[in-house]
Amino acid sequence: MQITILFGGTNKERLVSVASAQALHRALPEADLWFWDVDDSVRAVRSEALLGHARPFEDDFKPNTPSLGAIGAALDKAAAEDRVLVLGLHGGRAENGELQAMCELRGIPFTGSGSASSHLAFDKVAAKRFAAIAGVRAPGHVALADIEAALAEYGKLIAKPARDGSSYGLIFVNARQDLVAVRNAATAEEYLIEPFISGAEATCGVLEQPDGSLMALPPIEIIPAEGGLGFDYRAKYLAASTQEICPGRFAPEIMAQLMEQAERAHRALSCSGYSRSDFIVAKDGPIYLETNTLPGLTGASLYPKALKAHGIEFADFLHGQIALATKRARR
Repeated sequence: MQITILFGGTNKERLVSVASAQALHRALPEADLWFWDVDDSVRAVRSEALLGHARPFEDDFKPNTPSLGAIGAALDKAAAEDRVLVLGLHGGRAENGELQAMCELRGIPFTGSGSASSHLAFDKVAAKRFAAIAGVRAPGHVALADIEAALAEYGKLIAKPARDGSSYGLIFVNARQDLVAVRNAATAEEYLIEPFISGAEATCGVLEQPDGSLMALPPIEIIPAEGGLGFDYRAKYLAASTQEICPGRFAPEIMAQLMEQAERAHRALSCSGYSRSDFIVAKDGPIYLETNTLPGLTGASLYPKALKAHGIEFADFLHGQIALATKRARR
């Protein structure tokens, strides 16, 4: 099988995707590179063009190569040529299950979770519900119509797109004037509104091993840049003073709870291959926020940091994921 890194995408997380692809290509130099462009076309990309793109988190990647056709035609080609896709994609159709369903229908092996679990995890409201069924503690939900009363009750709220990633669109509601921003944002897409939970930010990856068993990776403690309100896109990728401490400095019992709840969430959402779940560590323990089925794999991303802390080489992780993807596709 020919390994092919598929990256880019038609949504706003395509910038992160290009940075992930750079890291993936360094670990898998033998892989072909396919870029899914914003016009839905897919283009084969040269190594020097990808690695020479200097500011992936800020500037769009614009390859000057012929199109292989729209994404459906490119996947037909991948199936005909017996390719296995390493997904360096994030958000939108790449993470909501649509791309995965297109691959499954064609019998194409691909890394990460399948279509059903991807679709479920991408919906933060549904993901919280399923995680709660598995015994994972999640915050309450505030209806948009009740936002004023909730602000008066809790003092602070947080609002975020119900189906998006990389902390795009995050709104901190500290005063009545912030309600206008939430209502305006909610006219364009569905928003999830929750009581603001004070505490340390943490994330924990889960890795599926060759025998199908799961292993939680060392949890990471996140300290946003000084003066920042939270771990938004700028804090994640552009703020040099953001600290990501791996393993986190939490008490041993908190570390154990983070690992257990991340694994519970992974199982509850029927994830495959790997995932990363985000938490707030409140006074009374971890509170679940969401699960990422295609977390960032850039040099600045959290999942590779956890792999390294556990002693797993990035290339070994990728070859393991490729083997799992191939095995699943043959079932």
